[in-house]
Amino acid sequence: MTVSAINVRNQFRGKVRDIIEGQVVSEVEVETPSGLIVTSVITTRSVHELGLVPGKEVIALVKSTEVSIAAL
Repeated sequence: MTVSAINVRNQFRGKVRDIIEGQVVSEVEVETPSGLIVTSVITTRSVHELGLVPGKEVIALVKSTEVSIAAL
């Protein structure tokens, strides 16, 4: 499955490997099936709203220097 309602062409399916949670922002590591690690810094509120936990399947959306996370 890919997210087609977004104009971001670089989409990497994977699983959350680790979350380093801060008070305002958190670092989320996503590991793809090929072993690529994609890291995103997003708000801690977004981590909670997306229900991100290690092992959760997600899609990392990469546009320019920004990496976004979409929950599946």
